[in-house]
Formats: sequence, C-alpha cells, structure tokens
Amino acid sequence: MKPGAYLYFEGDDVEWLYQVSSGVLRLTRLLANGRRQVIAFGYPGDIVGFAADGLHHTDCEALTDVCLHPIRRSHLESGDGDPALHLALLKAALCEISAMQDHFMMLGRKSATEKLASFLCVLSERVGQDLGPNRQINLPMCRSDIADFLGLTTETISRTFTQLRKSRIIEIDNIYTIIIQRPTALLRLSEGAND
Repeated sequence: MKPGAYLYFEGDDVEWLYQVSSGVLRLTRLLANGRRQVIAFGYPGDIVGFAADGLHHTDCEALTDVCLHPIRRSHLESGDGDPALHLALLKAALCEISAMQDHFMMLGRKSATEKLASFLCVLSERVGQDLGPNRQINLPMCRSDIADFLGLTTETISRTFTQLRKSRIIEIDNIYTIIIQRPTALLRLSEGAND
C-alpha cells in the first residue's frame, strides 16, 4: 500500500484481518460533530481489522509504504485450522484491548505533557533505535495526528514538543525525527513526576 491509500473504511464488512509486516497505518473514526479521533497507529507486528458486530469500527489509512499479511477473519472466530495462528490472533486481540484501556486512562487522567511523554515512551519502547546513549524515534505521523490521538490541539502538541526540547529531554532532529536525550526524565514526566 502507498501512503494515503485506505485499507478499509468504518462500516465495511470484515472479511480479513491484517498483520502489519512493514510501514505504519493510522486508524481513525469520525465523531458525530465532524471531528476526527485517531484511535491507534498500526506498526509492524500489529494486527488490525478486528470486527465489531462483523464490521470495521475505524477507517484505516497508510501513513507510509505498508506491507500487510492478510488473515481470514474466520481463523479467529472458529479456532479451526492452525492453532498457533488462532492463539496469535487471540493474543493480538487481548493486546488491543489492553492498549485501548491504557489510551482511555491517558486521555482522561493525564496533562498534555504527560500525554505526549507517554506517547513518546511507548514509541521509544516499540520502535525506537539506539543512537549512542540516546534513543531515536521516527514519527511518520504529523502533529495533528498526534493531537487527535491524544485528545489535544495541534498547537498544544507543538508547544509541548518545544517545552520538551527546551528542557533538553528531547531533540527535534527534523519534524519527523525525535531524539530522546534524557529517557529517564521522559519516563518520569509520563508518570506525572516533575523533572
């Protein structure tokens, strides 16, 4: 898939689940008032497309070039066939539930700085790369995507990035590359501790 291409739309019938082999997906929903909520980002290893009453509950768009491994929905529901695949799908579904619970807690109980710090910590753990004593994260999403994921405004995200940079917790190499200079301080901020 090329950037900007949609894998599926909210309300489409679910025939397939997809494991991300490479690239990054964005899962979104349109709220009743017309605003967009970013529900999740799909990174390599993630499985997307779980059904809600047989229908997709989000739109799914490629942010980068994406390679996917399709899996028939029936493998999850019936348990027939490959037991290892069934177990992997079940584990992925449970991980998605856990991630959603963490997301809800973050949306409701954390300040803007705590939210962004948490987001960067999760990405650092999942896809960060060691860069000497620092850690580098590539962000294929724009600031408005991060804002819509964290329930903040784009201006607040930009301001918070600037605060983290001025505190020398992060360095912004370019708009899509963040270098975490003080990972312990970032983690403490994500947990609500002042640095």
